[in-house]
Amino acid sequence: MIDSGDKNGLLPSRPLRNSSDSNRNDHRLPLKNTLRELLAQGSLDEVAAMANERRRILPTLVALTFDADLQLCWRAIEALGMGSSLVSEDDSDFVREQLRRLYWLISEESGGICWRAPECMAEIVHAQPERFADYLSIAFHLIISLEEEDLGHFRAGALWAVGRLAHEAREDRGDVLPAVVAALDNSDPQVRGMAARGLEQMGETGLLARRADLLTDEGPVDLYEKRRIMRTTVGSLVRHALAPETARG
Repeated sequence: MIDSGDKNGLLPSRPLRNSSDSNRNDHRLPLKNTLRELLAQGSLDEVAAMANERRRILPTLVALTFDADLQLCWRAIEALGMGSSLVSEDDSDFVREQLRRLYWLISEESGGICWRAPECMAEIVHAQPERFADYLSIAFHLIISLEEEDLGHFRAGALWAVGRLAHEAREDRGDVLPAVVAALDNSDPQVRGMAARGLEQMGETGLLARRADLLTDEGPVDLYEKRRIMRTTVGSLVRHALAPETARG
């Protein structure tokens, strides 16, 4: 969260409106509110265009992935990828620094874990896979590179990253396939759903066909599609993967 108040809890010696120092410290909060409003409206193209003019919008979008509104959180991730793609045309180093920081924020050592870091990394790389080929492998392999005790909250996001980058990292699919298949038995339905979705995106629906038990798995899954969060089930995702013409239940 961005702290725009006086850190010492003291009242300013003069009205805040007339304080240039306070204005400089507080300028990010109105920006964050503006971005939140645009994301809520679904104006992601406008957000991306703003990021192209003001690079600091990219880390602000990362901050918005902590928002309690799940749909807004995912729109921030999508806008981050769009904005990063535009910014990278003139300053790929700045975007690469955002990727480096996101990777660092996955570790407990950072002291400020970003729970949506795998999704953010994957979305940025997906938009410019050749430009950020060095991070393509990193984001795609998070599901196996993180230690089991560290994977925790990141597992569903790391599986989403596998699916998002399945086409770009097709030569590395075999590396992560066992971990994706194993996730089908995870106790968390969101993880199971992202594993099923990832297998579909990897073209490995034959492996799903062997799991008849998943067809009736009513575990709830939140899925972001067409800029909206939809609530579905593991079973619906599996049935869709095995019979694409059948609408999700």
